[in-house]
Amino acid sequence: MSKQRFDRGSSGETDQSQTASRRRFLAAAGAATVTALAGCSGGGDGSDSTTTEASGGESTSMSTDTATETPMADSMTIFHAGSLAPPFSEAEPKFEDEYGVDVNREAKGSVASTQKITQQGRSADVLGVSDFRLIRNRIVPDYGDWYAIFTTNSMSIQYREDSPGADEISKDNWWEVLTRDDITIGHSDPAVDPGGYRAVMTQQLGTENFNGERLYDDATYQKLRENSTVPTGTETNLEGQLESGELDYVFYYQSISASSGLPYVDLQPEVDLSQATSEYAQHYAKAEVETGSGTFTGAPIAYGITVPGVAEAPERGAQWVEYFATEPGRTILKELGLVPVDPVVVPAAAEDAVPDRVMEVASAQETLGPLEL
Repeated sequence: MSKQRFDRGSSGETDQSQTASRRRFLAAAGAATVTALAGCSGGGDGSDSTTTEASGGESTSMSTDTATETPMADSMTIFHAGSLAPPFSEAEPKFEDEYGVDVNREAKGSVASTQKITQQGRSADVLGVSDFRLIRNRIVPDYGDWYAIFTTNSMSIQYREDSPGADEISKDNWWEVLTRDDITIGHSDPAVDPGGYRAVMTQQLGTENFNGERLYDDATYQKLRENSTVPTGTETNLEGQLESGELDYVFYYQSISASSGLPYVDLQPEVDLSQATSEYAQHYAKAEVETGSGTFTGAPIAYGITVPGVAEAPERGAQWVEYFATEPGRTILKELGLVPVDPVVVPAAAEDAVPDRVMEVASAQETLGPLEL
């Protein structure tokens, strides 16, 4: 098994919590088992987080969202992965218009987003992460009871048209270009962002045999690591550093690459963490990254979403999850390069805890492909 140790931990992160806050108090408006998976995952990740209790209150206003006209909060808070910023940003004004609610979002690495609840004692009505295992292993059961797997992604390499070697790089030789002298590769911090530990896993997996072949040798992997730097906590800041010339190439999600307008390389399925089959899951599990916030094992990419138990506006949170489990949200995900899971999948063991409006559009399963739910 390939391993890489990162000791920076959360203290090495650039704090770039992005808060999208809109104060628009609008008139409220009222409002199965085929899984489309390009990549989702099983396998365990690392250490448990410390427990802290969150508290707080909020004002509410009447909404006609339900037939019984249950009072609904007029604002809500969402903590989410940086790679979910594009689809969540796109959905925000539409959701606000439809439901008459003010959506406040904070985008950060998924590990750091989870720690806001488990270590900082903060409250959110939705937690969306790029690795569902963070919810499964760190939120459930102390800070929540359920989660849904709702979309997938894959890893890619992005660059500028004038990056060194840009006129030569391809899917078949990217490791040769990226190991040249004076090449600078960027990825986010593995201790706070799954995009970071997945970038390292992608590099590790190139040295592992798959069906009797491997992309490159251990010396090539070491050169990739020597050329790699961690300039930022979350992948959302990498593009600016790439455009400025501070970085020549960056490893991050295909959804970000595909929507940015810059050239990029799609990677081989044996390294891009996209394939949700037992054969690929066993291969991906050969990669392992140790960080100050836990040890993470390679697995197909699967995003998770939940309404935490500390939510102050859980009904609003359930509305948001329902939105991304149905056509409006799925359309946005597709348009921005993600692959929705249709229907969303929740653990069968937690079915009774799932809000009714979510359960009506979800499939309860004990496993999903190689996923252990």
